[in-house]
Amino acid sequence: MPARPLLIAGAVLLLAGCSAPGIPSTPVAPPPVVTFPTPAADPDIELDQVEPGYVGMVDRSWAIAVAEATGIPVRAVAAYAGAMFRSREVYPDCGIGWNTLAGIGLVESDHGRHDGSSIGDDYRVSPDIYGIQLTSIPDTDGGLVDGDTEFDRAVGPMQLIPQSWASWPSDGNGDGNPDPQNIADAAIAAANYLCRASGGMTDEAGWQAAIAAYNTNEAYIRDVAAAAQQYFEATEDLATN
Repeated sequence: MPARPLLIAGAVLLLAGCSAPGIPSTPVAPPPVVTFPTPAADPDIELDQVEPGYVGMVDRSWAIAVAEATGIPVRAVAAYAGAMFRSREVYPDCGIGWNTLAGIGLVESDHGRHDGSSIGDDYRVSPDIYGIQLTSIPDTDGGLVDGDTEFDRAVGPMQLIPQSWASWPSDGNGDGNPDPQNIADAAIAAANYLCRASGGMTDEAGWQAAIAAYNTNEAYIRDVAAAAQQYFEATEDLATN
C-alpha cells in the first residue's frame, strides 16, 4: 500500500452495449491515476486526514469534491475508490472503475441509504440492509450473514448474497473485521466478483459480462451504465483542479 493517498484522475468508464439515452456504445478510455501529496489537515473535512485500509489510499480532498459533485456520501466515494485500488492488486488486468461500483451502489441501495439507513464513521451502514427472500436459493449460511435460515437474502449496501460474500470476505477500512454491511468491505467484495466474472472490464463486452453476472436484468445493466456515465461526467475535471 502506498505511503500517501492517491488522487483518482476522473474514472475508468466502462459501458455496456445498451440503448439508454446518452450512453455511448463504446467505452471511454480509462484516464491515468495521478499521485498527489497528502493535503493539509482541515478540521471541517468529514474524513480523517489519513485512514487505515484501502479507504486511506484515497485522497481526501478528491473524495469530498466527488461527493459534492455527485451527491454520493463521502465515505461511499472512499469505499468505491478504495475497492478500485484493491482490484488493481488482485486483478491488475480488470480495469474496473470506481464509478462502475458507484453505479451499482446507487442501484442496489442508494449508496447505503436505502430505507433510512446511513453510513457511519466506521463505514458500516445502520440499520443493516437486507434484501427480500430469494426463494430460488435455499439457505446456504445458516442465517449467519443474512439472518434467514430458510432462504438466502442479499445483504448490505452492495447487496451481496451469502455465497458471494463467503467467496470474497474483505476488509476495506482496515478494522480487521470483514463485514458485508460495511460499505468499504462490501465494495471490495463486489469488485472482486465483477472482475472474476468478466475476466476484464476494459472493453464493452467485458463490462457488460461483469454487470450481467451481478444482475442479468437488462434494465439493471442500463441503470448501472447510466449512473456510471453520470458520475464520470460530473467528476472528470476534478483531477486537474
